[in-house]
Amino acid sequence: MNRTLLTTRSALIFLLAVLCGIGAGVLTGLTGPSTAQAVLTGAAGFGLAVPFFNSLID
Repeated sequence: MNRTLLTTRSALIFLLAVLCGIGAGVLTGLTGPSTAQAVLTGAAGFGLAVPFFNSLID
């Protein structure tokens, strides 16, 4: 019963994707549009970063 929820590789991919999403959201928020647009940009950045880092680390 000592199984981990995620492998180290998956955790690294999600960590890098979260950091990219936060960075994209913060940079968008600093340029002045609405908060909702910044959140959507961060979510899109996360969504695009997951397959990118998955193929990069593969």
